[in-house]
Amino acid sequence: MRRYPDVTQGPLRSRLPDRVQIVEVGPRDGLQAEERTLPTETKLAFIERLLDAGHTVIEATSFVSPKAVPQLADAEEVVRRLPRRDGVRYPVLVPNERGLERAISAGASEVAVFASASESYSRKNLHRSRDEAIEGYRGVIRTAKDARLRVRGYLSMVIADPWDGPTPVATAVEAGRRLLEMGADELSLGDTIGVGTPADVQRLVGAYRDAGVPADRIGVHFHDTYGQGLANVLAALELGVATVDASTGGIGGSPFAKQAAGNLATEDLVWLLDGFGIITGVDVRKLAAISSWLASELGHEMPGRAARALAGEASVRRRVAGGSPQ
Repeated sequence: MRRYPDVTQGPLRSRLPDRVQIVEVGPRDGLQAEERTLPTETKLAFIERLLDAGHTVIEATSFVSPKAVPQLADAEEVVRRLPRRDGVRYPVLVPNERGLERAISAGASEVAVFASASESYSRKNLHRSRDEAIEGYRGVIRTAKDARLRVRGYLSMVIADPWDGPTPVATAVEAGRRLLEMGADELSLGDTIGVGTPADVQRLVGAYRDAGVPADRIGVHFHDTYGQGLANVLAALELGVATVDASTGGIGGSPFAKQAAGNLATEDLVWLLDGFGIITGVDVRKLAAISSWLASELGHEMPGRAARALAGEASVRRRVAGGSPQ
């Protein structure tokens, strides 16, 4: 259903890309923050449903220590049993050389490394200084590239840190460029606590552009703590970014930054992009159904808005079709 066809021809639309690649992070970044640990079979069913909805890039799991993230302790089994389809990528997070070895042994073809633009978050989350953590990935990325794996770099706290305050733009750019220069194919910029506004996003993406990093090597990863997630997506798209991370239902977030809200909900993102006629290949109504199913599996309501609205719309249609009074 297209609501406002004229919007696809407006002045804002002319500044946006024709296609956006969504990186679905629910199976990793989403589930790692949940109190309930899902069985392996349920995780694989989740991924199958995401594929059926049209996703082509799904962050499948993480090879961090099972003691640190018990929700993802079955990483090897998940990767070995992933449904292999042409054109589908499954990045998996690796924290170090040992994690990379586990991922390669399980059959992973793409990995991701995670660093922080801020000092305090790096020490709390990675137990190393920012510089030590970033430099520590040099060998990981080199080994991954030697094994012909694609490498995605995550950079968190690019706007602000709850302990350090605002992250200087120059610091965020320098940290991200180091990961790219080490060989990362793509860099995902994360507003981990969701405090950023469109002005912050454009300032940061513009600084990367000025530093010689093209927009096609950048992705964005927003949290909706202050309700700015979708506005921040538009701000990034205006500057040429065409890769956006999102999580079904809006689940997820860092266990080390408790004040942050969940990830931007994938169905909310697709509803926005559909409105502009931007191609994602993902079916928003199937996403809404997945969100409803996932809520029952996790035992709580999803924070995403579009799924609830679409469920309500479907309920009204059923009542009307059945002749129920309104």
